[in-house]
Amino acid sequence: MNSTDTADSTGSADSTDFPRQFARSRRFSLGVPRHFTLSPDGSRVLFVRTVSGTDPVGRLWQYEGGTERLLADPALLVGSGSGAVPEEERLRRERARERSVGVVSYATDSATRLVAFALSGALWAVRTDGGAPFSVPAAGPVVDPRPSPDGRHIAYVSRRSFHVVDLTGADRRLAAAEGPDISYGLAEYVAAESMHRMRGYWWAPDSRHVLVARVDTGPVERRYISDPADPTKPPRAIPYPAAGTPNAEVTLQILSLEGERVDVEWDRTAYEYLVDAGWDAHGPYLVVQSRDQRVVRTLSADPATGVTTVLHERTDPAWVELIGGTPARTASGALVLPEDDGDTRYLTVGGHRVTPEGLQLCAVLGVEGERVLFSASEDPLETHVWSHDPGHGCRRLSRGPGRYTGVGRGGTVVLTGVTPRGDEVGVLRGTGAGPEPGSGPGPEPDKGAGAGTRAETRTGARTGTGAATGTGAETGTTHGDAPHEVIASFAEEPSVTPRPRHLLLGERQLRGALFLPSWHEEGAGKLPVLLDPYGGPGGQQVGRGREWPSCVSQWFAEQGFAVLVVDGRGTPNRGPAWEKAIFGDQLTPALEDQVDALRAAGARFDDLDLTRVAIRGWSFGGFLAAAAVLHHPEVFHAAVAGAPPTDQRLYDTHWKERFLGHPEAHPENYVRSSLSGHGHLLRRPLLLIHGLADDNVAAAHTLRFSAELLAAGKPHSVLPLPGATHLPADDTVNAQLLHFQRDFLLDALAARRVDEG
Repeated sequence: MNSTDTADSTGSADSTDFPRQFARSRRFSLGVPRHFTLSPDGSRVLFVRTVSGTDPVGRLWQYEGGTERLLADPALLVGSGSGAVPEEERLRRERARERSVGVVSYATDSATRLVAFALSGALWAVRTDGGAPFSVPAAGPVVDPRPSPDGRHIAYVSRRSFHVVDLTGADRRLAAAEGPDISYGLAEYVAAESMHRMRGYWWAPDSRHVLVARVDTGPVERRYISDPADPTKPPRAIPYPAAGTPNAEVTLQILSLEGERVDVEWDRTAYEYLVDAGWDAHGPYLVVQSRDQRVVRTLSADPATGVTTVLHERTDPAWVELIGGTPARTASGALVLPEDDGDTRYLTVGGHRVTPEGLQLCAVLGVEGERVLFSASEDPLETHVWSHDPGHGCRRLSRGPGRYTGVGRGGTVVLTGVTPRGDEVGVLRGTGAGPEPGSGPGPEPDKGAGAGTRAETRTGARTGTGAATGTGAETGTTHGDAPHEVIASFAEEPSVTPRPRHLLLGERQLRGALFLPSWHEEGAGKLPVLLDPYGGPGGQQVGRGREWPSCVSQWFAEQGFAVLVVDGRGTPNRGPAWEKAIFGDQLTPALEDQVDALRAAGARFDDLDLTRVAIRGWSFGGFLAAAAVLHHPEVFHAAVAGAPPTDQRLYDTHWKERFLGHPEAHPENYVRSSLSGHGHLLRRPLLLIHGLADDNVAAAHTLRFSAELLAAGKPHSVLPLPGATHLPADDTVNAQLLHFQRDFLLDALAARRVDEG
């Protein structure tokens, strides 16, 4: 081991119970505080948390003066946190990879005095200064309720129509859905799945107007998802814009509480994607993007006429990367934006770079006055929270290894971090770094999600990596004199302790982590190797934090594998050039990096048996796993591919055309980046796993590829999961999946040893 290697030598407990624990804790996400909102003076913190590491029911809490107070308990209000929810809400939760029930989101007025949330389709509210939660009469099943800034009204969506109700139940339908393909106030599929935009309406600061998205899915192709395990159940139709096909038509309207309507105008032919929108002290704004994703414009809108003006334009020859929380505006109106130059993604304020070369901007977390709170990465293994102030430059607020995000207001910052000890939440007072909601188009006071882990990585956006584990230990800060408090996490402590050795591998200095069994003594014998990657855009697996994937990797190590995890080209936080090395080819660079890292690790560690190498993964990781045994059977000897996108043409427009272009213009990119058409190459054992209700990576990916393999006479195994979506929700299924994969891989590698013997 050379000087670049680091290791955690902590011992590992008995791993027998781990699969059941992993499943019942929903990947150790239950019991973790999340979705933080701060009061204007920074004294009160609202958040959602379940009461234990196995309880799935989210409850609303308030933290003030060092004391927690329960604001809303679904079990007391509706008797159960798992009641039926409207279809639109179910889809929102699927896009957000939400794994709990009960209070899963909420929104507040600007003073953080009134909180609104939905339970089983009913509208509820509670005042933070005292009193019990109370129901608010609504016109129908409620989706995404949000109070007006002054707290006098609550807007919501019901049956795809947009409503506003006051606290007495006086309801007004401001926009009625004109047909089954029309909705007001909801995000369309690609916005929620690929653009980080989960919402479809935004209050004006005057509480008299609302900016509302109208979505027409009429032009979009339909997919039909059935339940083969229940042939009496009719199929469910969903609008899904596959690569190269029409998108939903999205427009914006400004609605007044008096019923007036103004259409917002922009060139929707040239810029068909609505990336984001909002309304701050400087007026309404929107962010639009061209179909080829090479141009992004920030526009201001005249609320009286709907006429728009270009404030800023970003261009890129590959694609313009969308950065969470941008654009934003300071109190003086200075635009807060990212800027890619060379191999650095800078933060700019008012057109000036304020971060140094090599510090990679991850997200803007908020703005207060002229201060900007943001997350950035100096080291691909870590992400930290920073503050920029014109008078003081940039200051790092988090310290110690890990991945941090945060939310701030009124001089208080809530830091949430995934550290080597697990998930940690700290309340930092007196930094002067908190953003004031409403001062810019960044995170807003009623968003109620300022510090959730979904905002942290694209893996969570697409593969649902969720929260990590933790016990609520303290989070450090560079401001040692500032008062610091802790909000406890009730997450379960994993029964395995990750013991990663962090490595730099090969010519490209690939970041990797090697997990060896806790019982293994180096030099005592060879271990079969298991690669356990994600390896795709927006997701990192290797870091100095105890996230759930590292616990799973260690569990596989305890089963007798040397487990290697590698972040290759296309993964974030190593600069724009690294991310965009996969432009036009999502397969070759990603797979080359896995092969190169394996060989480099094998040359360094004699205990790795490169004659017995397996690979497993889910979603993009599943795609990589299947590709590995197809294209490199001399290196990889068995694979498990979960929910693999085998035919890139079947994936959605915004995500797939970003990397491969339009399939009519660049069909060769789709051919080289797909597994379809290459099934005849299979020579190794391959297990395909897929949820039959997956509306992200459709089961057709696996079923069609399996048919191709069968036609080519290539033996393989398929495990269908009836009723499962992209992330199976059944705890028993999730526990057994780990055992099933382990047994398949051990049997395949054992058979190889017998054959070679």
